Order: sequence, then structure tokens, then C-alpha cells
Amino acid sequence: MKIVPLLLGLSICPLAIAAEVHPIVEVQSGYLFGATSDGKWIKSEKAAKAISDERTYKIYGLTQSLGQANGGKPKPSEEEVCSDNFVVSLSQKPDKGAIALAAPWNALPRKVQILDATQQVYVDAARDFLKTKGIDKPKVKIESILRVDLDADGEEEVLISATNYFEKYEGAPMRSPAGSYSMVLLRRVVSGKVETQLVEGEFYPKAYQNRTDDDASFNAPNAYKVIAVLDLDGDGKMEVVVASQYYEGGATTIYRCDPKKIESLLSVACGV
Repeated sequence: MKIVPLLLGLSICPLAIAAEVHPIVEVQSGYLFGATSDGKWIKSEKAAKAISDERTYKIYGLTQSLGQANGGKPKPSEEEVCSDNFVVSLSQKPDKGAIALAAPWNALPRKVQILDATQQVYVDAARDFLKTKGIDKPKVKIESILRVDLDADGEEEVLISATNYFEKYEGAPMRSPAGSYSMVLLRRVVSGKVETQLVEGEFYPKAYQNRTDDDASFNAPNAYKVIAVLDLDGDGKMEVVVASQYYEGGATTIYRCDPKKIESLLSVACGV
């Protein structure tokens, strides 16, 4: 009798990664986040070793699929300041492209809706949350509101990206003024009650000051925003992709947003 080995429930081994790996790439930079395999998340260095040939990637923006691109084997970045990153050369990079995924499933299984950023219920929710962070009289400045069913349970969640560093132009300053902040919030129903949860953020009730040298002091605060909401591991649930930017660099991070826990999974960054 022929015996077939049972593989279910085993952790990933190098052979399994080589056969099942699904790389994830930031479109505009070409940086490799890493990959997924059988529901496991693999960091970039290990994933790069498992990608030995050209792949076909599906490109996604904030609300839609933007076609396909070919991508070769990941190579170490030639940028001196970001030499620890791996880069995938994509055959095309649509302007609105955020994430490229080499996988057979549709990473955008449910519609992401852009809502009016001035809706009072969400302005009030953001204001109330900022007060819990010590900002007594917050000036709410919401940049975007998204609605999507993250968990395929029929209940839609809302993602709020809000930043106010009191700058005339978009971006982040060298130092944070009093009452400034940047955050991504998740509004969802948990056990029958609406909760506001923090995905990522920074809060500055008081202006940053360097006690040794006010003229040279800076703390390089980050500005955060959601750039994609996608099912990147094929489990039917959608992850939240957040980009952060400070005055000399930035990062992009993939978050799993379970009702009781929000955690970062993979990230790419470049800056000084």
C-alpha cells in the first residue's frame, strides 16, 4: 500500500516556500515587502531567495485593480541609503498603483468606497479619539474616509486617515507643533458596539523642543494614510496598507486588523 505523507498543519519549510510563495511589492519603489505562503507571512530576505524566476503581478490601487505587470527576480537595492531593501523591476507602474501581488486570487474581493471626509459622525469620532491622547481642543483634519467589509462578515468597517501638522502643504514638518497629530483609525462593530481603534499614529499635545538646542531640534514626525485595502494572503480577509512619510523618508506597512488585535505584518522603509 502506498503511503501519502500528510502535510496539513506543518510550518513552512524551504521546499514549501519555493513552491507556494506569493511575493508582495510596493509598486512605485519596487521594494519587496516579502511574501505569503499557505497563510504564513515571509520577510523580504527569505522571500527573495525563494523567487528565482519572473512572475506575473496583479497591480492594485486604492479602489481598483490596475492590470498586470511582469517582475523579475528581486535584487538588492542599489540605493546606498536603502541597501537592505530588495527591489523587483516591474514592467509597468501605473501612477495610481500601490501594491503588486503575484497570486492567483483576487486581492480586492469587496469594494472599497471613498466617503465624504466632512461627515460629522466621523469628525466627531476623530475628535473624541484625539482627546484620549491628551489633545484637549483638537483641530480635526480628515484626509480620507474609506468604507469596506474587511472580514467578509457582512458588516462594513470605516478607515479614517487624519493628519494636522498645521502645514500649508501636504507632508510632515521637521518638528511637531502643539496639538498636532497624524493617525489612521478603524471604526468597527465589536460585540454589538461601535469602537474606534488605532491602526497607527503619532500624537503631540505639546510642541517638541530639544532642551539643548532649540534652533537645531527636530523630531521628524510621520504623516500616515491608507493607500490600499487588500487580501494579500488569500484567506478572504483584507489587510490595511498604510504609508507613512517624514521629511527625509518614509515607510509602508501591512496591518492585519482583527477585532481584538491590530498588528503589523510586513513593512518596507527608506530614509535617513
